[in-house]
Amino acid sequence: MNLKICIAQLNFVVGDVNGNAQRIVAAAQKAYAQGARLVLTPELSICGYAAEDLFLRPAFVQACEDAVEQVAQSLADLEGLCVVVGHPSGGDRRTASVRVQERFNCATVVREGRRIATYAKQELPNYQVFDERRYFAPGQASCVFEAGSGNATVQVGLLICEDAWFDAPAQAAREAGAQMLAVINASPFHIGKGYAREAVMAERARACGLPLAYAHLVGGQDELIFEGHSFAVAADGALAARAPSFSESLFMVDAQPEAGRLVLSGAVEPLRTGQRDLWDALVLGVRDYVEKNRFPAVLLGLSGGIDSALVLAVAVDALGAQRVRAVMMPSPYTADISWIDAREMARRMGVRYDEISIEPEFAAFKASLSPLFEGRAEDTTEENIQARIRGTMLMALSNKLGAMVLTTGNKSEMATGYCTLYGDMAGGFAVIKDLLKTQVFALARWRNLHDPYGSGVEPIPDRIITRPPSAELRANQTDQDSLPPYEVLDAIITHYMENDGSPEAAVAAGFSSADVQRVTHLIRVNEYKRRQSPPGIRLTHRSFGKDWRYPITNRFRG
Repeated sequence: MNLKICIAQLNFVVGDVNGNAQRIVAAAQKAYAQGARLVLTPELSICGYAAEDLFLRPAFVQACEDAVEQVAQSLADLEGLCVVVGHPSGGDRRTASVRVQERFNCATVVREGRRIATYAKQELPNYQVFDERRYFAPGQASCVFEAGSGNATVQVGLLICEDAWFDAPAQAAREAGAQMLAVINASPFHIGKGYAREAVMAERARACGLPLAYAHLVGGQDELIFEGHSFAVAADGALAARAPSFSESLFMVDAQPEAGRLVLSGAVEPLRTGQRDLWDALVLGVRDYVEKNRFPAVLLGLSGGIDSALVLAVAVDALGAQRVRAVMMPSPYTADISWIDAREMARRMGVRYDEISIEPEFAAFKASLSPLFEGRAEDTTEENIQARIRGTMLMALSNKLGAMVLTTGNKSEMATGYCTLYGDMAGGFAVIKDLLKTQVFALARWRNLHDPYGSGVEPIPDRIITRPPSAELRANQTDQDSLPPYEVLDAIITHYMENDGSPEAAVAAGFSSADVQRVTHLIRVNEYKRRQSPPGIRLTHRSFGKDWRYPITNRFRG
């Protein structure tokens, strides 16, 4: 007889402790009705991930403890059901001179109204976006509990996320009698991470000779995305089941004895392309940021260029056309084709579209400043004035209408400072902040060939993709007047910023010394701008957010 396991791949809201508890209860009740007798929820499911300095508030940790009890009591009448709930536990103990941290990242097993086991995470990650040693102390003991009943019982070894990336916690669970491992997780997305997890968990299963079920969070939380993609692997590391990505799922896995070993099996979602993952991550990130922060709608400046076009397509896929508004704000340097293409894209996407010329405001600014600027030629000052007028227009509409402004700057611009403070950087959420310009073009082409959310085929006019990119802030301007070709620029950014390579190594790899020095200099001197940019969706292993913590005042040149 088999044990049916439900991986409750759910989307939680940080701090909504009671709401998250209710979601767990509803999922467990539904899974029980479908025959599940073990339900796995993600890491820190009670409070949501990542709750950051909320963990330092005793009232918050106590609310989470109370919510675990609420889950246990609400499921007390479901005979034989075990539910694994992630939550913080403990607090701080003060001695005469210091505060000793005794909070733990825990997983508690509830069954028939009681807590039957609790496990504290042993390996606390402190790299990339992770900062768990700030909040938690490491656990010390393994945890094995019995799930199921009668002749369908299984000894389950419990691990939390990072624990499974090391050998010792899994081996300790095996030595304590585990027949399988259950790993609950909240591991932020970056491109390729889902399949990397599968490979590492396959290695862990082979090393300890136990099958493994991996329960993962789904949803967006500020800059972070969690893509779901829960799965199970056999004791020999072979993939046994894979849940959908970027959507909630009560994913069922069967555990059945076979020839003296426990075998896991379930449905297997097909492999996905990187472009589809990127698109779904952007859509989920926008949707959850808007919904969880209760914005009624969004608006953006639609310039007729590639970046704003891509952001508009993402926003419509995420929220629907009725909640997205586009505003074209032409200046004296806006080309006719920019007007034409912006209007056409808005028509294809079905969004509210307005045009507001900034020429009167631009002329007024120049007239007011002309006595002070006398004798000085026009330069980037006048370019930035145009961008700041547009930023003011968008924020005025945001204040009046209640819609949040989506900014449209990409990672190449964030890296090099090719953006204007209080201008095109003004807004609430930077959708493509972690997408290099070359990736923007590639993803736009992909979206024109695919319609994953039914919002319309080929939403981006082809000329937007094929024309040379320009900020259109002076006559006959192109981006390459100020920057190396994007293929070169993005490769240097990847080498230096994403992979911590040295300038010397970049030159040795074939890039010109002039380009390398120019790009690395721009990255260094524009940290002050990045500190003032809105939060944006993390798509790579090194984003300009929690992954990047460089000082503004800095004279190191390596």
